[in-house]
Amino acid sequence: MSLIDTRDLYKIYQVGDVEVKALNGVSIAIEKGEFVAVMGPSGSGKSTFMNILGCLDKPTCGTYILDGIDVTATDLSKLAGVRNRKIGFVFQGFNLIKRTTAIENVELPMIYNHTPAAQRHKKAMEALEAVGLAQRAYHLPNQLSGGQQQRVAIARSLVCDAPIIFADEPTGNLDTKMSIEVMDLFTRLNKEMGKTIILITHEPDIAQYATRLIKFKDGQKMSDEIQTPTAAKPASMEGL
Repeated sequence: MSLIDTRDLYKIYQVGDVEVKALNGVSIAIEKGEFVAVMGPSGSGKSTFMNILGCLDKPTCGTYILDGIDVTATDLSKLAGVRNRKIGFVFQGFNLIKRTTAIENVELPMIYNHTPAAQRHKKAMEALEAVGLAQRAYHLPNQLSGGQQQRVAIARSLVCDAPIIFADEPTGNLDTKMSIEVMDLFTRLNKEMGKTIILITHEPDIAQYATRLIKFKDGQKMSDEIQTPTAAKPASMEGL
């Protein structure tokens, strides 16, 4: 069974008297351990698809099975627990709480699932170590570079041991050097920790880090190809 399996997904919005099909019959299977990039122009349906895969929205019709769970048959009120167990999110804007330290930001998902404080602290520090930021655990976001803030966000996505990381334009606010180092980190998380990574991007050079590229247009999957990825570089994380 695939980790992610969508069958004939439709998402239809009513705009006045017009029906808009943000998704128009999308069927995609993603296996555990894949690194998938999703591309498409504005309005192509890629963000709608990501929101449904991330259990942030539900399709109008169709089926979505996430690690054996029929998401389309699960109440929205129960999907928060599914997200917490199965999915880690990384966004373009980092989404860190400004007045709390890096380690406190990383601990946040574990507060929602009632992890004891001592265990939260231990797991958060381990996640920061995994992204090369243990030495900055007690820095506030405004004391960190953009790349370091995104590493904190990636550490936060790891602490609940979710098998999937959804990364929505994760390099959109970073310069070229920081973008490369963040994408090298995603590559290592995929290869060394076995994380399934689904990346939304509009940048072809960023999409090239994935082993599979899916392109959307007009709410439909236009292509789905295996590709040779850009290799991660064994660079130091200290300066990021």
